[in-house]
Amino acid sequence: MDPEDGLIRNKAQRLTYINHLLYRHPRGLTTRELARLCNVNQRTIQRDLRDLEDMGVPLWPDEGRYRVLEGHYIPPIHLKLPEAVALYLAGRLLARYSDRCDAHTFSALLKLANVLPQPMSAHMHASIQRLATREQDHHMQQVMEVLATAWAGQRVVHIRYFGAQSEEPREYDLCPYCLEASGEGNAIYVIGWAVQANELRTFKLERIQEAQLTEETFDPPADFDAPALLDSCWGIMYGEEKERVTLRFAPSATRRLLETTWHPSQSLDVLPDGGCLLRLEIAHPEEMIYWIRGWGPQVEVLEPAWLRERMAAEAKATAALYAGGEV
Repeated sequence: MDPEDGLIRNKAQRLTYINHLLYRHPRGLTTRELARLCNVNQRTIQRDLRDLEDMGVPLWPDEGRYRVLEGHYIPPIHLKLPEAVALYLAGRLLARYSDRCDAHTFSALLKLANVLPQPMSAHMHASIQRLATREQDHHMQQVMEVLATAWAGQRVVHIRYFGAQSEEPREYDLCPYCLEASGEGNAIYVIGWAVQANELRTFKLERIQEAQLTEETFDPPADFDAPALLDSCWGIMYGEEKERVTLRFAPSATRRLLETTWHPSQSLDVLPDGGCLLRLEIAHPEEMIYWIRGWGPQVEVLEPAWLRERMAAEAKATAALYAGGEV
């Protein structure tokens, strides 16, 4: 079914499409808007809405607009096998790198495992069992619930946040524009407009002490593009000003370097000795330090100068540590 052509071939398809439309428009749609999108008259839409209610879809009429009540399930989707494999791999990463277990993660992976074909299902169930042995974080689960609802419904959230450098927690009214996961530290962040600070900010979910959903709504900027914003960063720290990072790798690392696109801005040149130069434009190169450390003596930082000096100092300190000397 193509949602763009407005041609809904039968009632079953139309009901599914209306369910999707209402879910995708948290503020609701009028019967006139639904009729136009479905290419039918308003009387047909009114009958369809009654049928959806009879099917258990919790509709809520609000000043002439119909919407689905908060917390309702996402409409069903149909996956091809390669699509299911993609979700399986995403689920494996989630189960592997989650340091704690929450009910929503557990339930989502269990539902995925129950519809996957063997042997993928068995592997996913094994991952779920390992996840179940980890400590549950009910607070993080509640924060995630509030932010997910706020993001989907474009509603302001009042948060109490303890920053990494703060001595006391601060309170913000936050318009959440998106949630973003970061491999560094296995953390989740919310990016949005902080009203009191009057600027776009990033908050780490693990540092949010309290999150309360408000009745106030917001409209995100039409030009907000989270993937484009994050193209400037290595991890989660974005910015308009970027620094050139140049790394020289030993020949032993070249094959591994060539196997992966490490950043959208990268250029990679193979050198006559078999080594390679990796050049990038990064907003906050300090986020790369953990990754650079992982290459050990296979990499040399050429620029920026401050990063080269820092890595050299770390290498000296590490050598002294293993030599049993003083730093």
